[in-house]
Amino acid sequence: MPQFDQHRFGMQLAHLSRAWRAELDRRLAGLGLSQARWLVLMHLSRFAELPTQRELAQSVGVEGPTLARLLDSLETQGLVCRQAVAEDRRAKKIALQAKALPLIEQIEAISSQLREELFTGIDQDQLILCQQVHARIISNLERL
Repeated sequence: MPQFDQHRFGMQLAHLSRAWRAELDRRLAGLGLSQARWLVLMHLSRFAELPTQRELAQSVGVEGPTLARLLDSLETQGLVCRQAVAEDRRAKKIALQAKALPLIEQIEAISSQLREELFTGIDQDQLILCQQVHARIISNLERL
């Protein structure tokens, strides 16, 4: 049985993340969206209620000014809109526009196809265990 290599684990995980994202970007290139913009759309589509700009920034993992520029671009394309929050004049809720929905469906379909290809030859129990290990590592990071 192979030995666990702590040093290689982090590098391998980073490589996996970069390569996966690069392949997804390559497949999504025809939709005319940068990685940052499609990522914002996907995060936004997963909220049950309209998030504030701050909540969306936290979900995506970017700073507020970075998200503001991305939202400006997405708003110009007619994919999202900002809505005032009555109880806080400074806050804005972010909503998807109808024009974004077919685009999100395409992103989801392309993403699903890629996952299916990447998970070939890996059984369900292995994927569950992998997900549990990742969740534990994330939990440990959050406690630091």
